[in-house]
Formats: sequence, structure tokens, C-alpha cells
Amino acid sequence: MVIPAAGAAFAQDADTASNDQARATNLDKVTVTGSLIPQTEVETFTPVMTITAEDIQARGFTSVADVLKQSAMSTGGVQGAQSSASFTQGAETIGLFGLDPGYTKYLIDGRPMGNYPALYNGSSTFNNISNIPVDLVERIEILPGGQSSLYGSDAIAGVINIILKKSMDGAALNIRGGWYSDGGGSSVRVGLADGFSAADGRLNGLVGVQYEERDPIWGYQRDLTKQYNTRGTSAPIASRDYLVFGYKNIGTLGFDDYGYVDLPAAAENCANVTGQFGGTEGPQNRPGFGTYCGSFYTPGYRTLQNGKEAGQFMGHVTFDFSDNVQGYADLLYSHEEVESHVGSNYTWWGTGTKWGYYYDPAVDGLINLQRAFAPEDMGVGGYRNSMSKDKSDAYQAALGVKGFFGSDWDYDVGVNYTRYELDEGSFVRWADPINDYFEQNVLGPQQGWDPYYGAYPVFTPNYAAFYQPISPQDFNSFTGYAHSKSQTSDGMLRAQVTNSSLFSLPGGDAGLAIAAEWGKQKWDYTPDPGFLDGSIWGQTAVAGGGERDRYAVTTELRLPIVDMLTVTASGRYDAFKPDGGDTIDKPTYSLGLEFRPIDSLLLRGKYGTAFRAPTLSDQFQGLSGSYVRVTDYYGCAEAGYSPEDPVAIDKCPASLSNRQIFSTTSGNVDLEPINADVWNAGFVWAPTAALSFNADYYNWDISNEVRRQSVDGILFQEYRCREGLDDITSPTCVQAFSQITRNAASGNVEDVYAPKVNVANQTLEAVTAGFNYAVSAGAFGDLSFNGNYTQILNHDVVELPGDPSNDYLNDPYYSTDPEKRGNLSATWTKNRWSSTVYANWIGETPNYAASISSRGYDATNGGKLDSWTTYNASVTYQAFEGLDLSFLVNNLTNEMPPFDDSYPGSSGAPYNEYNYNVYGRSMYIELRYAFGAGK
Repeated sequence: MVIPAAGAAFAQDADTASNDQARATNLDKVTVTGSLIPQTEVETFTPVMTITAEDIQARGFTSVADVLKQSAMSTGGVQGAQSSASFTQGAETIGLFGLDPGYTKYLIDGRPMGNYPALYNGSSTFNNISNIPVDLVERIEILPGGQSSLYGSDAIAGVINIILKKSMDGAALNIRGGWYSDGGGSSVRVGLADGFSAADGRLNGLVGVQYEERDPIWGYQRDLTKQYNTRGTSAPIASRDYLVFGYKNIGTLGFDDYGYVDLPAAAENCANVTGQFGGTEGPQNRPGFGTYCGSFYTPGYRTLQNGKEAGQFMGHVTFDFSDNVQGYADLLYSHEEVESHVGSNYTWWGTGTKWGYYYDPAVDGLINLQRAFAPEDMGVGGYRNSMSKDKSDAYQAALGVKGFFGSDWDYDVGVNYTRYELDEGSFVRWADPINDYFEQNVLGPQQGWDPYYGAYPVFTPNYAAFYQPISPQDFNSFTGYAHSKSQTSDGMLRAQVTNSSLFSLPGGDAGLAIAAEWGKQKWDYTPDPGFLDGSIWGQTAVAGGGERDRYAVTTELRLPIVDMLTVTASGRYDAFKPDGGDTIDKPTYSLGLEFRPIDSLLLRGKYGTAFRAPTLSDQFQGLSGSYVRVTDYYGCAEAGYSPEDPVAIDKCPASLSNRQIFSTTSGNVDLEPINADVWNAGFVWAPTAALSFNADYYNWDISNEVRRQSVDGILFQEYRCREGLDDITSPTCVQAFSQITRNAASGNVEDVYAPKVNVANQTLEAVTAGFNYAVSAGAFGDLSFNGNYTQILNHDVVELPGDPSNDYLNDPYYSTDPEKRGNLSATWTKNRWSSTVYANWIGETPNYAASISSRGYDATNGGKLDSWTTYNASVTYQAFEGLDLSFLVNNLTNEMPPFDDSYPGSSGAPYNEYNYNVYGRSMYIELRYAFGAGK
């Protein structure tokens, strides 16, 4: 909830307002996110949304990630557990206002979080928010807008400060168990915390632990994802699990006779594998291509939510050396193990990776084989035997001393250190063993080279052996686990002095804060050697590493000019010195105004600059790449399948529409900082002590952005250029041509280079609004209401200099993020009972057909999806003082994503997984017990 303006700051009745200044200055001063200077005001020029521990529990949030994903400001769709085969399958993040996940600064107790070692989308540094112990959180503060003048790099979209508990009277135990009504995802979580104090009161602290286990959710456990789309723009198309395809009779027809090769009859041989994929495998036919063996139910064999086992420990200790000097130490440690499966689409073998096409003299053809591995091939447990498993250890420690000197000065000198270690256990197919197995059992020995080109190996395969199950022992002989190790670390020495009563002004005491920082940052990603030397079949990985020194100086000055007007100015200088590169530095500043014409009204505004320094991965990522499936839009268009028509493009041959290529990228030590000018203006109005409203407008102008260009976007752009839809001589077209490598003989795409460069600019406008209201219903109890709303007003992006601006708000080809988002909660309390209903609303979003066409909403079947609302509900009963029992239901109505009938039948997940999930209704029982309560 937004902290109401009806706090001690200015929502006062006439008698209170007439109290003298002395009483006002006796109010406790606190440091709030968005300022370094302690102050008495609850609301300032920086809007802060606060979600308390009580909010988290009552609204049914299951994790810190869940809290932030359901924030009204989280309008950006991001990759998550549902995004199969992502580079960061075990991590979670959000996108504030639709901006890049890395544009948000994450803090724990005001100190920067450690970066996740793996890269978002294989390219970007970001923070993982899945490993923070939600039972030990005191509150979460979201500070939107540019904040680099106080917090440095990354604080472009905003700052999220997660504040952990620091004190507790006695011990508290939390136990929660949960399950989903549609199956999967069962969980249990246990948290225990205890506060302590020495007899003389000088030593105080708190320790806490949290442990959690969660089962995965599989696609086959949800109706929408268990099979290929049955209600789309085309009939469902079964997966090609046993497929022989290529060009027959090349001596007479050349390359004109492409299709599925029925040698021997696939329909006959499918009888050997009908027991696979739960008995759903069988003969299939794709019109225009031929016969093969497949199943309509293979999409269900992937995880939609990771399985998880995690434990965290936190400790906070203070020791008073004297009345003026206190030492402190903080430690947060997290260990996570997550398991996931990418599904059958990524668990297969084919001849194309080693041999390309082979020549079969029996059909005078160039042929390829493709075979998916079924759960029955893996033995008892099926796909659970081939899950990838990521293990991570994250540490954040602080040690320091703080106190007072002189009459009004205080200081804080401390060392903060973060370290994040990640071991990705990827389930892989070993290249030589898997190719040898199929060569020995299916292809037979090579018999020379083809008679036409002398370039294709000759085999006379035993096709009947191809259409056979394999034993778990054989499967295990060519599969296993590869381990990639990565880590980040950031050590920082920080000193700050503050004077909240520097001198007197007509409006009160001026405040000053000065801080200096020095530190060293490191990043290293070392993939399993097999990903780089080709010994792992069909997969590759990111590699790189580097380190740099950094230092910064920050100052903030708060000036209460008169009772009605306060001005706050801040400035910061950051510098980064990478090994082997030049120093990158950036000054930032901000100016904030608070104007209170009456006690109940605050008018506020802020203008400032923000930036993001090139990350270590931006600078030091090596030349690396990944195998990706792409659509050759130009090739499809030339073959008569227009990319503008989703039905037509769905019929484009797999050799063009589902082509595997190797896409490369690299870092750049010459990258410059991303720059932003950000300003906001708004108001807080509290007409009564129980009611408050707030609304703010934000404006970002971001330049010099670092991009790893979209491979799909580059290929689509090439199509537009070659087909004359865009000027073929424009900078965009020239650039696209230079990044695509096509085979000189066949014309097929072989490589797309998507580098990191400072090229993009974007502008963004948004408004947020909220309210709080509390009312007593007398004998019926007390009621409180809270609501928050965000609307994106404008979002334009220029990818390359000289290009036209892309409309990310109104053109669904560029963005499918929701334009509007909001939430509303209502809480009732009476005696020992309390209950909360929480609604999370996402406005209309583009449908699939609109998002894949440059014609947008005017495309065939283009349109918008209905808004989506889910409801959480909780009931808590205090059995006796110290013991609370709760029953919570999330997604009360079991709401599935809005139906999108513009997906084709080839889709196994006909919904936008960046915006929605298919988890459905979950239920939880929770016990919270405070030891010694009431004694």
C-alpha cells in the first residue's frame, strides 16, 4: 500500500496543527528509501509504495517475487519458469513500467544485492528475487523513477528496497503448506526467528531461518498446455517425433521434391512406438509434406513452474560500545536448488547437426532423420529422470560501526560484501556417444560420398530400427549432466556522515548527507567445456569474465525554505575502471520539491538524471552463441508464405520456419553508460485522517542503450528490406544484411550475429495512482481499503540512429506488455478474526496474431485480449494470544489466461507466458506461533 498522507506529517486536526514548533521537532526522524537524511515526513517528493509483512501475509503472496510481480508498476512481461529453455530458468525478476529488468536497483536493507551470475536472455545482467526469505521480510519499498543521484548505476526505472526484520520479542514460528486444485506445485514452508538481548542491553539481535520445498507443475497438469492447441486458427499438428525428411529423386527432380520420406511406411512402423508419450504416439500426416509418427500431447512434457528446495539464514547483531558508538553485523545466506525440464521439443536427436543431409542411394535422395525421446525411453519416472538442476549459494554480509560526533553529526562506516555462486547442472546429450549410437544401430557404416556433389556422406539406414523404442540403459549411455560454474562478487567500503539539523531555516532544520564508496566487482561465467568444444550435442553457452574497481561520492541537501516549501538536491559521481579498459565515469543529479499549501495536501515533483554503467557481462562476455530455432521470413515469403498472414506462415516448410542456426554475440569494453533524464510530478491529498489519495506522472528519456539485437527481429527486418517494404538503402537494412550469413549455394540462413552496442533510445510516460481508506463499522468490526493503478501513456523506441520510432505502446509487433495494471484489497477485522480479499487486474493486451505481424491489429485475426483479474482471499483466526491460524486461497476463481483463438494449432502453449500463467487456484494453510506471547 502507499503510505497515506494522513500520517504525522500534515494530516492533522486544527488543534494539533496549532501546536508549537518544538513539539513538531520532537517527532521521531527516520530514514526512508529515496533519501539519506532522516526526517519526520511520511510523504516526500519521492513517491514510495510500501508493502508490509502484514500485507504480504494477508494477501496470500507466496514469495518476494510474487509480491513484486503483482505490483501495479510491474507492467513489463519477463521470462520466467514458463519460458522453456531460457538461460536463467532458475531465476525470477520483474520489469518496472515495461523497462528492462536490469534498469531496477535492488537493495536489501539499503545495500545493493548481488547480481545473478547467469545472464537474462543470455545477454543481460540482472537480479534474482526468488531467494529472499519472505517470512523474514519486515516490508518492501518500491521507489519509482530515476534514482541514480543517490543509488548509482541501474536505478533508472526505480529502486526496490527489501527490508528484513531487525528485532523481535521472543521467538516466532511460521508453518505453511499448500497445493493447487489442478495438481502439481505442492509446497511446504517453515520459518523460525528469534530475537535476543544481553542482560545489560548492549548486545541485541535477531536470527532467522526459512526452509521451503515445492513440487514442479508440468504442462500435462493443465488443460491449456497438455496438448497442441485445439481451438486455434488451424487444426492441431502433432509433434514430429519420428521423422524422415528431405529431397527424393535428386537425379531427376533436383531439390524440388522436398517432403517427409515414407521409407518404409511410417504408418506401419509407428505401431512399434504407440506406447510412447503415455500411449498417444501414432501415425500422423501433415498435408503437403507426408507421413510421420507423432503425438498431440508432447507439449505437456515440460515444467511450467520449477521444482524447488531452498533454505535461508539471516542474522542481525548490534553492540553498543558506548552511548555514542554502535557496531553492527548483518548476514543473509541463501541456498537454492531448482529443477526444471525444457520438454520434448528440446530433447531429441537428428542427423542434421553432424552430417547435415546424408545421401541414401535407395531413394536417390538427400535425407535427414529426427527423433524425439519419450518418457518411456528414460525408464521409471520418465522425464523426471532428465531434469536440469541448478544450485546456487548467495551471501550478503555487512560489518560496520555507526554513532554520533559533535552536536548534530552522525556517521556510518561499513563494509558490504555480496557473492553469488551458481552451478547449472544441465541435462545434455553427449555428441559423439549419441551420434555413434544411431550410426551403429540405424545408419550403419558410411559408404563414401554422394555421386552428385561429393559432399554428403552415403548411408543405407535400417529404417525399421529407427522406428523403435530404446532402453533406459541405452538412453543413459549417451546422456548425462554438464556443469557450468559462474559467480559474481561485489565488495564495497562505504562511509557516510549526516547532519539532519545543519542550520535553521524558516521551514525547519536543513539536512546534509555526504557519502563515499569504493569497491571491486567481479563476474565470471565458465561453462562446461563441452558447450564450447562441440562435445555436447545441439547446445552451446555464454562464456566470459572480468573485474573492475569502482568508486563514488554522493551528497544530498534538504532545505525547508518555508513551512510550505522544501527543496532537496542531490548529486553523485560514479567511476568504473575495468581491467584492460578505460575509466567510465558519470555524474548525476536531482532536484526535488515539496509544496504544502495546506496541511492535508502535498504537491511534489522531481527532476534528475540517471544512468546504467556497462555491466561486466556487457564488457567482458566472450564471443559466444547459441543454437536457436528461427523463421527465415524472407525465404518463406519467396516460397509464397507471407509473414504477414499467421495462417500462411504456419504452413511455411519446417526447413524455413523452424530452422536451427547458430547465433553469436559478444561484449564490448568500449561501451558507454546508458543515460536517462527522468522527472515526475504529483500530489498526495488526505482530506481526513482515514482517507488519502495520491497520483504521480513520470517521464523517462533514455539514450545510448545497450542492446543485443533480436535474432528474429533481424530476420524479419531482412524480409521487409528485400521485399521492398522498407528502404533497402536505409541504415537499418544495410545493418541487417551485414549481420546475416547465408549459404552461398542454398541461400539458407546459417548465422545471425546479434552484438551488444550503444544504439537505442526510448521515451516512456506513465501515471500511477492510489488510495487508502480505513473505517470503523462499529460492532461489525473495522474495514480498510487500498488500491493502486498504473497506466503507460507513451512508450517509443528507436533501435538504430536514423530509424523511425517504434511505438511500443500501440504497435503489438514490438511489445505485448499491458498498458494498464492495478490492484485492490479490502480487509475486515473484528476481535480474533480478520479477512482480506485482494484483486490483481491486468488490462487488455494484444493477441498472438497482432503481435507477429507488422500490420498489428489490422492483421488477419489481429485484436486485443480481454482484461484478466485474479482474486486472492484469506481468513485468519487468533486461537489464543500468540497463535494465529490462516486459510488462504490464491486465484480464487481458478482463472486461466484470457482465451486467444489467434494461436495456430502448432502451439503447445496458446497464451502469452510473459504476461500470464496457467497455475490456477492454490490453497494454503498457515500456522504462526509467537513463543511466550501474553506472558
